[in-house]
Amino acid sequence: MAGRSDLGDFLRTCRAALNPEDAGLLSDPSGSSRRVRGLRREEVAQLAGVSVDYYTRLEQGRHSTPSEAVVDALARALHLDDAARAHLIDLSKPSSTRRRTPTVQRVRPAVQQMLASFVDHPAVILGRRTDVLASNALATALMTDWRQLPSRERNYTRWMLLDPVARERFTDWTSVAADAVGTLRLDAGRHPDDPLLNELVGELTIKSPEFRAAWDDHRVHERTHGIKRMTHPEVGPIELHFEALSLPGDTDQTLFVYSADPGSRSSDNLRLLALWAAGSKLMTPATSDQVGEPAASETEHQERLGGGTPSSGYS
Repeated sequence: MAGRSDLGDFLRTCRAALNPEDAGLLSDPSGSSRRVRGLRREEVAQLAGVSVDYYTRLEQGRHSTPSEAVVDALARALHLDDAARAHLIDLSKPSSTRRRTPTVQRVRPAVQQMLASFVDHPAVILGRRTDVLASNALATALMTDWRQLPSRERNYTRWMLLDPVARERFTDWTSVAADAVGTLRLDAGRHPDDPLLNELVGELTIKSPEFRAAWDDHRVHERTHGIKRMTHPEVGPIELHFEALSLPGDTDQTLFVYSADPGSRSSDNLRLLALWAAGSKLMTPATSDQVGEPAASETEHQERLGGGTPSSGYS
């Protein structure tokens, strides 16, 4: 699922996805067709300045800790973007044999207050494994009430792939779901020994064919900003811009803030959604708090894996 053996799979996937012309390689003068999609191993080795044998050992998992210089050369040869380059660096780090204990992620009270103050903007905080750590009232109305879900299910990627509501909410669900899987893939590279992440990947692999296809593709995605196109059953279509902001001092916590263009139909519908949420008693102080505390069974689940009490989802 998530581990150092992913290095070879990732290199093969990136090699297959790159056209020879895009890599600056001339067409075969003999005109013979290629038996493999993308670049050949020897071509990647040539572009990266390493031996074919060495690169082959990397792909086959017989060597999994290339030097920083080699990683940089491979990233250039394969034309990796920033997210893919960072993922390659993570996969190339030496694997520790010591079992890592998952630490509990909690949102600071001051950040909770800031989240609650965004009355005109949906906002959520995601942690490791895309766990939903906090959500303000408008985000709850827009997506789902995370507090009503069992603790272990308060995970954005899990909700996106397994909850039919998510498919109904996002008009471009296929691409949004693929991006969520790509973000989870990034996290797997950063935390390869996280048993809760491996458990999540295992569950999604069994239950979601879309997840299996996207996970096997090895695509990674870093969410920084973009547009979400949604439809809410109470107010209609809403197109939102989002910005992803890393929280200083809180490792692996990202604040996502959504906004609509002023004067647009989406802005009007977002205001209507806030009114609907107020009437549905979603606009209460409780929605600016932590998404939720775990049930006793979740505490036992975490203790079995060697960690403390999680605050939500797979924390």
